[in-house]
Amino acid sequence: MFPEITVTQLSEKLQSDERFILLDVRELSELNYAKLADARLEVTPLSRLAREGVNALSEAARSQDAVIYVMCHHGSRSMQVTMWLVAQGWKNVFNVRGGIDEYARRVDGSVGIY
Repeated sequence: MFPEITVTQLSEKLQSDERFILLDVRELSELNYAKLADARLEVTPLSRLAREGVNALSEAARSQDAVIYVMCHHGSRSMQVTMWLVAQGWKNVFNVRGGIDEYARRVDGSVGIY
């Protein structure tokens, strides 16, 4: 089992003042189709993480104590990144189950579906 949250839980967190990083690991071209608008959003594509490792992450996300919710299109790539970060020592990292597709279908259709 791996740490994850639902899109409903993410929606609640996005409406709060909670401090966290929403790490979107989709490729930049995918952002044209669907994207969440939130100041806590950081986009670091999986391909960049594969090349640069933790150095691809922002300074805030490199803190192993940071609360990070990882999202992709359907939840597979974000699950890989979540497990990789946990294996590297991150303590508060969670996969967003179903990704932005599930978010658009269950929470906010204006986000876009592709």
